[in-house]
Amino acid sequence: MSHGINLRSVPYDHPDAAELEAQVQVEYQKRYDGEGDATALDPAMFLPPNGLYLLAYDATDAAVASGAWRRQDHSEEGYSDGDAEVKRMYVVPQARGTGLARRILAELEADARAAGRTRMVLETGDQQPEAIALYLSSGYALSEKFGYYRHHASSRCMTKPLHP
Repeated sequence: MSHGINLRSVPYDHPDAAELEAQVQVEYQKRYDGEGDATALDPAMFLPPNGLYLLAYDATDAAVASGAWRRQDHSEEGYSDGDAEVKRMYVVPQARGTGLARRILAELEADARAAGRTRMVLETGDQQPEAIALYLSSGYALSEKFGYYRHHASSRCMTKPLHP
């Protein structure tokens, strides 16, 4: 599956992005008792140089994975100046286990670093063990909670410094 895959930067409101967004929301609902992710997202948040939204396309030109980052700075939600928040990491079931999430994550980190961001941050949940394993194996560490779900017991927040 990883052969023939190409990554493309697209707007968050691109039709293929909207389709994967709908799929990830169904996944969240299955894992979290009917609740999707209620974090407010605006397409402008992912426009370079303050963010990036990536889709992975297979050899048939079908969108099979997504990932994004958006700029965050010091706020009452617990972010710090220089943060780049990972959002909407998702791989369709038939493409899982092929390294796509790791490839997208590496691209997001490189882009955020090039944009001057100094730390990657993300929030996931305790019902997403695959995501937690990916992030831990990619150099992320559990951290104090931040963001929209910072007061939820199931929330797991992680950070990784971006060194030049």
